[in-house]
Amino acid sequence: MRTYKFRLYPSKEDKRKLEETLELCRQIYNHFLEELNERNDVPPRTELQSQLPNLKNEWNKLNSVHSKVLQMVLHRLCSNLRSLSEKKKNGYKVGRLRFKGKGWFKTFTYNQSGFKVVKTKNRLDTLTLSKIGEVPIRIHREVKGEIKQVTIKRAQSGKWFACIQTDHEENRESGEGVVGIDLNTENYLTDSDGNVVENPRFLEEKEEKLKKEHRKLSRKEKGSKNREKQRIKLGKAYEKLVNCRRDFIHKLTTAYVENYDTIILEDLNIDEMCENSRYAKSNLDASWAYSRSCFYTRLRALV
Repeated sequence: MRTYKFRLYPSKEDKRKLEETLELCRQIYNHFLEELNERNDVPPRTELQSQLPNLKNEWNKLNSVHSKVLQMVLHRLCSNLRSLSEKKKNGYKVGRLRFKGKGWFKTFTYNQSGFKVVKTKNRLDTLTLSKIGEVPIRIHREVKGEIKQVTIKRAQSGKWFACIQTDHEENRESGEGVVGIDLNTENYLTDSDGNVVENPRFLEEKEEKLKKEHRKLSRKEKGSKNREKQRIKLGKAYEKLVNCRRDFIHKLTTAYVENYDTIILEDLNIDEMCENSRYAKSNLDASWAYSRSCFYTRLRALV
């Protein structure tokens, strides 16, 4: 499977429908969470899905959301509950899942059906979403394989994105040789060939700007248009930080995979490392889990 991320350019009416879908997904999530909190087991998703037709008769607004989108909300809820149950079995102290507050739901997903991508000769192409309509999308690179799933995401900055998942398995050619990699905070990594990659410390570089934007936000009156404008400005600052960090990690992992066919990574207990208050911020900024995930994804695609 491969996922492509493209930016959407919705109109005001499109945004209204997208926001409404997110809000109804949040309400459905909370509705079934309240029901499941009273039970000691996690029922099969099909059992919950069978309740949707009757719920639509009582709750007319749900008819404006595609059935697959509602089913994926239940899939998400059941997955969260099972993860919680597994942690409890493994000895962790866990509570209950929290209800999602307004604005907390950032994504919804079409699985298998309810979407269509249409390429045009214009700058923007078209993504047709059932119950929402045609939304302009910029497909800046070729989408390989058959589209299986589309996830719509609202970013902190207010921008909208479509994450398109296909069944294409990418095969990459790798280099030769074996390398061991030690991940650490002082230097981002050191490998067994003696190469050292300096830690870019993106958060440290942008921390003052983020603090400044946070202070500006705290001074704005709650519920005002100026506060919403500042919230979006702060979201854009965080988005830029994340993009810089991910760009660095993608380029780094790609370079290693192109030069080595076997990569041995240090086994890190990331949760334990982040509990150390002295280095927690640096460890979180380094995004070790994301780095490991990128290494794994690229190595799995080797010829």
